Amino acid sequence: MDPATGFLRWNGMMTGGALFLGVDGGGSRCRARIADERGAVLGEGGSGPATTRLGIDNAWRSIMRACESAAELAELSREDFARMHAGIGLAGLTRRGAEAALQEIAHPFASVRFISDGLAACLGAHSGADGAIVVAGTGSIGVGLVEGRELRFGGYGFPISDEGSGADIGLQAIRLALLAADERGEISPLLTEVLGAFDHDPTQAVAWSEQATATDYATFAPMVLRHAAEGDPIGRRIVERAADAIGDLLDMFLRKGIQRLSLVGGLSGPIAPWLTPDLRARLKPPDANAVAGALLVARRGFAEAGLVPEHGAPSQAPVSNPG
Repeated sequence: MDPATGFLRWNGMMTGGALFLGVDGGGSRCRARIADERGAVLGEGGSGPATTRLGIDNAWRSIMRACESAAELAELSREDFARMHAGIGLAGLTRRGAEAALQEIAHPFASVRFISDGLAACLGAHSGADGAIVVAGTGSIGVGLVEGRELRFGGYGFPISDEGSGADIGLQAIRLALLAADERGEISPLLTEVLGAFDHDPTQAVAWSEQATATDYATFAPMVLRHAAEGDPIGRRIVERAADAIGDLLDMFLRKGIQRLSLVGGLSGPIAPWLTPDLRARLKPPDANAVAGALLVARRGFAEAGLVPEHGAPSQAPVSNPG
């Protein structure tokens, strides 16, 4: 099966004109966008994290909250979900049992296609064409598409194997701060601020880490990047290590002969200046985001079913609140 289409489920209901729904369910937040058959954006909405790591039910609730928020802005009711064809990019889709569990969910849409959030971002970045992305966000992963074949590097879990991610950057800062508090490592303004977040009490930091998620660790990444930019030596070492990991992912695609490369994710802007000059020169700005990629999947599935000719990528015009 074409990896850009995922698996398709129909609910047997179809009334009125078709609508298309794109969802980007990530480790930090979930975004949804509704478009009509012409590609005009009708509404957008958001919610909290949507990842299978938090459980299928929790991920689905977050997806539905984002969809309901988008429908409210578009002045659509829940009954209108029955004419929406959805493409849903979801973090953690490749986890064992995730797809099977998602297929058991009773959804309200005309059809649903699930793909990974990384593949949705890749499709959006290159308007459905072959290419590759490296995601630098809460997690890190490289995703490419070559002649309908998906390539994936990294993204195996948080945070020790997701080098270059926000979670990994935060983890390294907290680890070094605890070593400094124990007088087994050097101190710096960065580590002083990290310890200050726990009232300079290492036991608080340890207790927090026992319950912390990838998103929690990633909240420290902006602090690390800020101190690194100001010259903090420990901050610089952490960020340089992260940039090396991101660069390694980009190099993997170059060795596969993929020349169309983009860096995406919440940390893509701050981390890009730390890449080597040759890698920075090879990057192109993404055409659009993962929500657009998910919409492309929704439209493609509708077209392949013979219900409507396939159009180009949906409009990226911003949505204003009519209220």
